[in-house]
Amino acid sequence: MRSSYPRNRPGGRPAARLAATLAGTLLAASACAVGPTPGQPAAEVAVPIATGSPSAAAPTPTGIPTTSGASAPVPDALRFTARTLDGTAFSAADLAGRPVVLWFWAPWCATCASQAWTVAEIAPKYRDTVPIVGVAGLGEQKAMRSFVTEFELAGTPQLDDRAGALWRRFEIVEQSTFVIIDRDGKVVHQGFLDGEDLTRRVAALAG
Repeated sequence: MRSSYPRNRPGGRPAARLAATLAGTLLAASACAVGPTPGQPAAEVAVPIATGSPSAAAPTPTGIPTTSGASAPVPDALRFTARTLDGTAFSAADLAGRPVVLWFWAPWCATCASQAWTVAEIAPKYRDTVPIVGVAGLGEQKAMRSFVTEFELAGTPQLDDRAGALWRRFEIVEQSTFVIIDRDGKVVHQGFLDGEDLTRRVAALAG
């Protein structure tokens, strides 16, 4: 199930007010409710990378080898840094020159859970050619970590976006959402994908 972002959390807890004062009402009774956890600490995410700064100086993303040799130009879509759920520094600039898939998920979302097994299956296979990076939001860190453990996603970088910085940056309004960025840095897809479509698209990008 999916819904607009941000909304009220399950159980009627009020959503925390985001910097842009994003708020609204639930679109459908059957949709997954969303909204950042009230009183949560700001996650260390979405720090812009200065234009012209060498990607070699940025932290190495967890579980994804950096491109060897001369660094590729960093497109705007990959000019951000974050922290993974285990606290490791992450720089999207290290992925420049390759297609990248960003997966925006929430730990309580049934749709996300149904897609997690596909991500866990294909991400290791394509990590050198089409890295898949999870962006966890709309929940507490403990629940996010439990989700990663349950669906065996530990081998793929999973970013801690409790503050919603990356969700706002990419204008994510529902979960589960996949953002596919081609090797030139252009967003070629943003929206829902089932397991079959995701696998087909990633295989095509790797070819």
